[in-house]
Parts: sequence; C-alpha cells; structure tokens
Amino acid sequence: MANMNFDRETLRELADEGNEAALDRLADLADAAGDLGELSGLLDEGSMRAGFLLTGRAAVAGDLRELQRISDAGYDEAGNELDRLLKAPGDG
Repeated sequence: MANMNFDRETLRELADEGNEAALDRLADLADAAGDLGELSGLLDEGSMRAGFLLTGRAAVAGDLRELQRISDAGYDEAGNELDRLLKAPGDG
C-alpha cells in the first residue's frame, strides 16, 4: 500500500463536499500536530474521529468539562467516559 500525503487544501475541499474520510484524515493530521482548536472545529463539523481523539485526550487529562463539551457536540462516547470518571471511586 502506498504512503500518500494529501495536501490540507484538497482534504478540506473534499470534507466540505461531505467526504467523511477526508474529514477523518484532517482530524488525524490535527491530532498529530497537537492542534486542539482544529480538532474542536472538526468535531463541530460532525467529525466523529475528532470526537474520538478529543475524548481520549480529555479522559487522560481527567478534564470533565471538556468531556461534557465533546458530549454536547454530539460524540456520545465522551458522555460515557464522563460518567465512568464520575462514578469512579474517590482517592481517599
């Protein structure tokens, strides 16, 4: 399988036309760059991949507010993770 690098402009155009795979690729690129602002924007556009990536980051950080925001944006697994953290036994 060839390793192909696509330019962001082309990916953005495809995503704007409704191509979910291009939207997912943009999310992966934003995650690799650590660009949380772009990831959040992609989530707002409906990217479930961005929701997945943001949820993982927020869960590791224990960021309950961010998990709630991600859940409110439509990524249900963030709500599940939030519930899991809230139900976890306390540290003492």
